[in-house]
Amino acid sequence: MKKKAHDASILNDAGAREAADWRSRDLAVLWHPCTQMREHPDTLPLLPVARGEGAWLVGHDGSRTLDAVSSWWTNLFGHAEPRIAEAVARQAHTLEQVILAGCSHPPAVELAERLLAIAPRQAGRDPLAKVFYADNGSAGVEVALKMAFHWFRNRGDEPRRTKFVALENGYHGETIGALSVSDIPLYRRIYAPLLLEPLFAPSPDAYAARDGQDAAACAEEAADALARLLDDHPGEVCALILEPRVQCAGGMRMHDPVYLKRVRELCDVHGVLMIADEIAVGFGRTGTMFACEQAGIMPDLLCLSKGLTGGFLPLCAVLATQSIYDGFLDDSRERAFLHSHSYTGNPLACAAALASLDIFETDDVLARNRDTAAKMVKLAAPLADHRHVADVRQAGMIVAFELTRDGNRKTPFDPSLRVGLRAYRTALERGVLLRPLGDILYWMPPYCIDDEQLALLAETTRAAIEEATA
Repeated sequence: MKKKAHDASILNDAGAREAADWRSRDLAVLWHPCTQMREHPDTLPLLPVARGEGAWLVGHDGSRTLDAVSSWWTNLFGHAEPRIAEAVARQAHTLEQVILAGCSHPPAVELAERLLAIAPRQAGRDPLAKVFYADNGSAGVEVALKMAFHWFRNRGDEPRRTKFVALENGYHGETIGALSVSDIPLYRRIYAPLLLEPLFAPSPDAYAARDGQDAAACAEEAADALARLLDDHPGEVCALILEPRVQCAGGMRMHDPVYLKRVRELCDVHGVLMIADEIAVGFGRTGTMFACEQAGIMPDLLCLSKGLTGGFLPLCAVLATQSIYDGFLDDSRERAFLHSHSYTGNPLACAAALASLDIFETDDVLARNRDTAAKMVKLAAPLADHRHVADVRQAGMIVAFELTRDGNRKTPFDPSLRVGLRAYRTALERGVLLRPLGDILYWMPPYCIDDEQLALLAETTRAAIEEATA
């Protein structure tokens, strides 16, 4: 027994040295996303990851960290999911990449067919009928914005339709067009001189409801404000973009589905195209395959990414109606949609997405998610009584905890205290990756998370809140 313990100690020491070496090498050459690099290595410790295994991230020393945020909301079924890995490997031996301008390949065609077959539908509306691929979510939003603008330009009868409507507190990516229709000052403010100026409509965020006002009434009020905004700009707006049900980067702020129904109606009345950004909330995150289904509506343009490939490879699909597609058919190339990415419709990424859709079919993922979401409700409930938790909200497999000074919505913590960051560090020390959004903690785990891991997540969140607010 002593020899085994001694051998394990040697392995752990070697692993710790290897992890330290990777941290050092990383900081010598890498510039990390969404990070103030001065915070490394001390304030924001790097987590060197050797491999992934289900819901776990495994370190070089064998330490295991629960990936409670699905690696930026991309990983649906767990790390290194063998069925997706095998599909990518098979495809790599057949065709790894080919230009999609003037060429075609089976994975791109088959994926488009299957996405259109499961896309949201709405009675009385022509279904989504065409798929345009992009390399990532931000790029897909750029595609949708350009399509909407260009479609009206091709029509030629409404030249004043050049404006976009977006929601306050929304987020759609960090390329110039996507950032233009985002409303998070931390990301937007510095680049403001480069950006388009959309019309921002009030968010239907239920957290902002007045005393005695429920989520549905709050959503209706926001929809009424949107109606007034559109009335004030007749014939000027080409498209409205929103995140259905959950404004994710805006703090996991959630709204009642009635808002989506009202938006669809208002867009129709005013002749405005509706763009649904389901990049983060699609593929079962909010309880249905797509969040729009909860309102029984269908957008004119639907952006899908993140979980599309199960977290294996970057890919975005923009689904459009036949009417939008037909608006670009002409003898003139200037009326064509001349937008491209080098890796558009990459066969490896499409193969991963097809395998991901297979798992939805064979494993009855949505039913399992409903089960897991019910367990998350019970585990999160006790935290609602914490003296520094102002709100606990949930949409399917997403749970968020709003931390404030005294549990009152009107008394946020002083930002200089960095409560969210302190909670993040505590959780990481306890083996859970719980990356905050300001002072908002959230759970968005892979769908494979089990009861024991959920219990660890709940207990760690409680401890992280206690230590961060002490």
